[in-house]
Amino acid sequence: MAAFVAKQMVGNKLSAVKGAVGGDGGDDEDTKEKEEEAERERQEAIREAEERRKEKHRKMEEEREKMRQEIRDKYNIKKKEEIVEQAPQEEPNPLMRKKKTPEELAAEAEQEDLDDLTKLKNSIETQVNELKTQIEGKCVMQ
Repeated sequence: MAAFVAKQMVGNKLSAVKGAVGGDGGDDEDTKEKEEEAERERQEAIREAEERRKEKHRKMEEEREKMRQEIRDKYNIKKKEEIVEQAPQEEPNPLMRKKKTPEELAAEAEQEDLDDLTKLKNSIETQVNELKTQIEGKCVMQ
């Protein structure tokens, strides 16, 4: 491991010295193009490998599901999809909940403010209506 690190550190400096001694700099452009091409090929190989892996796992899961279905059919067992969906709804874990974004938090705070303002407005309207009825009652009496 240490030899690898030393080679990486010293190798880069040696390459720079070789390039400076070598001269024209055309090699640098060629090496950059080669490195970029190699990087593109590497990325393509990684992508293809990932696609093969996903396809392999998809096929394996299909085979497993087929075997599960055969077992269910053999023993007359019903699939438990409904039960699996209901279980998480019954016991939400507060530690695993989705975190709210700052925008969501701001929207909630604004909604709470609006709720407070609405309550205040309603209470003021109620008081105004009571005063109106009192004034109208006094006017009718006179």
